[in-house]
Order: sequence, then structure tokens, then C-alpha cells
Amino acid sequence: MKTDQHVTLVAALQIGFGVLGILIGLVIFVAVTGGGILSQDAEAIAITSIVGSVVGGIFVLTSIPEVIGGIGLLKRKNWARILIIIISCLDLLAIPFGTAIGIYSLWVLLREDTVKYFQEQNESLPEAK
Repeated sequence: MKTDQHVTLVAALQIGFGVLGILIGLVIFVAVTGGGILSQDAEAIAITSIVGSVVGGIFVLTSIPEVIGGIGLLKRKNWARILIIIISCLDLLAIPFGTAIGIYSLWVLLREDTVKYFQEQNESLPEAK
């Protein structure tokens, strides 16, 4: 595969993993908060709504940068390459799928030809005046 195909695949994987994280966050929020509401106990509702909001919110907030970075990679932005390198290091902790995606992303984005590819892409853009 060519460098641009690898970069496109990394972008798609990051967007997919990010969207999956957002969906998981929403499911956690609905399930935990809904469980409290179903109990019809005021104290349970208060606790589960806080826990569901915090845990679901963490999933959503940590997944949004993956989607943004993946879209940036599709547009061949160098800032997105740096962002996805950072996110990929964190993805290594999400065993097993995050680890695989993180290793592949780091392998693609840290290669010399990828760095040159992004430099060429940024040099070909007209400067804003």
C-alpha cells in the first residue's frame, strides 16, 4: 500500500474507534441513568444520574478528538497527524483493539515517508494572506 492509502486507513480506523467510543458513552449514560429511573427511588435516581453522566461523558469527551483527528487526517493536515500520534499512544492502553489500532497508527504516522508526505501536502497549499 502507498503512504496515502495507509494514512486514509488510519483516519478511517480512528474515526470508527472514536464513533464507537461516543456510542458506548451514550449507551452507558442511558443504561445507568435509566436503571435509576426504573427503580423509582429518589436517592438511586440522583446517584445513577451522576454516575451515568460522568462515565458516559468521559467516553464521549475522550472520543471526540479521535473523530476530529481522523477527519483532519483525511484532509491531510499536519496538526491532525500530531493529534493522532498522541491519541494512538493513549489507545495502546485499550486492550486489545485500541492496542492494535494504536500500534498501526504509530507505525504509519511516524514513518519517514509519511512525514515527508505531510510536508509536501502542506507546501502545496496556498498561503492565506
